[in-house]
Amino acid sequence: MNNILKRTLLPSLMAASLAGVTIVPAKPAAADDQVLRDAGIGAVTNVVTGAVRGKGNVLNNAVRGGVTGAAVNGANGLRNNRRNRSVVQDVGVGAGASAVTGVITGNGKDTLGNAVDGAAVGAAIHLLTNGK
Repeated sequence: MNNILKRTLLPSLMAASLAGVTIVPAKPAAADDQVLRDAGIGAVTNVVTGAVRGKGNVLNNAVRGGVTGAAVNGANGLRNNRRNRSVVQDVGVGAGASAVTGVITGNGKDTLGNAVDGAAVGAAIHLLTNGK
C-alpha cells in the first residue's frame, strides 16, 4: 500500500509544486540591471584586498567578492530611491555577505578578515556607483 501511495501521490505533488514555483513568482528580484557591474567591482576589490592581506587564492577571493557585490546591489534594490545609497548599509551588507560566503566556500577560519574584505567591497561599490 505504501508503494502505491508513493507512485500515485508524489508525481502529482511534485508537478503541482513545480508549477506553483515557476509560473507564479511571489515578488520580482530586488537586484537591478547593474548587478553584474557591482559583482565585478566586488570581485576586483576582494582580489586586491586578499592580495594585500595575503589571504586566500585569487579565484576564491573573486567569487566571494562577486557574491558580496551582488548582495550589496540586491540590498540597494530594496530601496525606493536607488540613487541615494547609504554608505553604512553598503559597508554592513558587504561585511555580512562576505563573512557568510567565506563560511560557505570553506574560508570560515578568517571570519573577521572576510568581513573586512566585504566592508571594503561595500565601500568601493558605494564610492563608484553612488548617484549613478
